[in-house]
Amino acid sequence: MNQALNSYDDTAVKRKQHLVLQLVNACVLLVLIVIFMGGWTRINDAGLSCPDWPGCFGQLTVPNSQPEISAAAKLYPGVAVVQSKGWLEMLHRYLAGSLGLLVLVIAVIAIQLRKVPFYPYLLSFSLLALVSFQAVLGMWTVTLKLLPIIVTLHLFGGLLTMIVLLLLRAKLVTQKVTDKQWNKHNYSVLIGLIILFLQVLLGGWTSSNYAGWGCSDWLGCNPGIEVDYNFYNAFQISLDTSVSHQGGSLGLAERGAIQISHRFGAVLVMLYFIGFYFTLAKKQSWAKTTVILLSLLALQIVVGLLNIVYAIPTMLAMGHHFLAVLALICTTKLLIDSFGKVAKE
Repeated sequence: MNQALNSYDDTAVKRKQHLVLQLVNACVLLVLIVIFMGGWTRINDAGLSCPDWPGCFGQLTVPNSQPEISAAAKLYPGVAVVQSKGWLEMLHRYLAGSLGLLVLVIAVIAIQLRKVPFYPYLLSFSLLALVSFQAVLGMWTVTLKLLPIIVTLHLFGGLLTMIVLLLLRAKLVTQKVTDKQWNKHNYSVLIGLIILFLQVLLGGWTSSNYAGWGCSDWLGCNPGIEVDYNFYNAFQISLDTSVSHQGGSLGLAERGAIQISHRFGAVLVMLYFIGFYFTLAKKQSWAKTTVILLSLLALQIVVGLLNIVYAIPTMLAMGHHFLAVLALICTTKLLIDSFGKVAKE
């Protein structure tokens, strides 16, 4: 009787673990869509197309009929209803809300499986806390009128959610505690991931301050114009919510400083991973992943330069955003793979 009961319990646990893995797979796909939709919304200047949160002009959907548009005008006088941009913003919110619900289900199942050996329930709870705070940041992004620090933190939360989901998936697949200790390979990849993550955040700061136009030349910055770059003010955190920050509020000296810093960061990341490949990764089983990462980083630099040459066209800007996310995914995979078998030196 007890043996049959235990067999039933084991079967139920395995079914729940399989369900969680499927939910996490769905969340990985969904968080990528949310991140890309967020980038598309920002690039198309649709972040304030709905001036309130979580609805749009006090309604659940973008105002469509004339009575709805009239009601929106009374509620937010002076703010025009642009349906195409409004739907971009609302679709982003619907997708983010769906992601939040899936993460909540994962956390509820984690409560039920918290006593199962090696089950990553703490990672599941952390993911729920992160997504909850991300929702708050999404609200503040709108209500604080695209305040650059909030927009950048919102990007930070989205990318961190993606990384945590990938780590959670890896834990669910292995379902055991590794007996391998941290070594120079793991630490080196982790340092690289942090450097790359900071560089992507610097890109977010560049975007949220509309500093992509801070330099007009791909090699220098603004040839023929003497600009005393102000690096100090470029990274000052403003909390002024009295005006909209759409379009940016910094001067050329600050925007140029941000752009130059972002370029320097790109070179630093590239040099770090080139050094990592030739000193630690070339003879490892995950050398191919490192080569793919280096290719992504090289392509990212090229696309960044093309954005400068062609004054940041929409598709190139989106491509730059897309490649940054792929590079982070690749580096996270590299971190996971680095805990596998390490070749003897």
